[in-house]
Amino acid sequence: MTIVLQTERLTLRQFIMADAPFIVELLNSPNWLQFIGDRNIKTVPEAQSYLLQGPLLSYVISGYGLYMVELKDSGVPIGMCGLLKRPYLQYMDIGYALLPEYESMGYGYEIATATLQYAFEHLQQKHVAAITAINNQRSVALLKKMGFYDSGTVNPDENTELLLFIKDA
Repeated sequence: MTIVLQTERLTLRQFIMADAPFIVELLNSPNWLQFIGDRNIKTVPEAQSYLLQGPLLSYVISGYGLYMVELKDSGVPIGMCGLLKRPYLQYMDIGYALLPEYESMGYGYEIATATLQYAFEHLQQKHVAAITAINNQRSVALLKKMGFYDSGTVNPDENTELLLFIKDA
């Protein structure tokens, strides 16, 4: 397994195919469904396809992507965090999601801050974007705490409007 970075309490590593059962759990957690949306990943084979066509392909094409977040001491998977290049955004953007039982413990801030630093230092980015659902106040608060500034909204499709945030290196 390729470790991308470690913080005091967390490890960020590349996904592997064996992570498919975790993907099913995370992508069907209440906050994922409410704020990110139903990806219709209900089985391990669907999760394997998601990994192949998403994070694993992104590592090859872009050199970065979404990564597994694990507790450093135990290796227990708790979420994902990483960087994406979306066609409708000017800059790469940061994304993160945790299982409900690991929210409100400072893990989101810890791993997102380290991932942002990785984008600026290792990937030499001058700006990083972040998008979130308009009603996701916890995500908005986290982005502001990390120093992102409000940059309006973006419409990835005709039915969706998301808040857009930017942070400069």
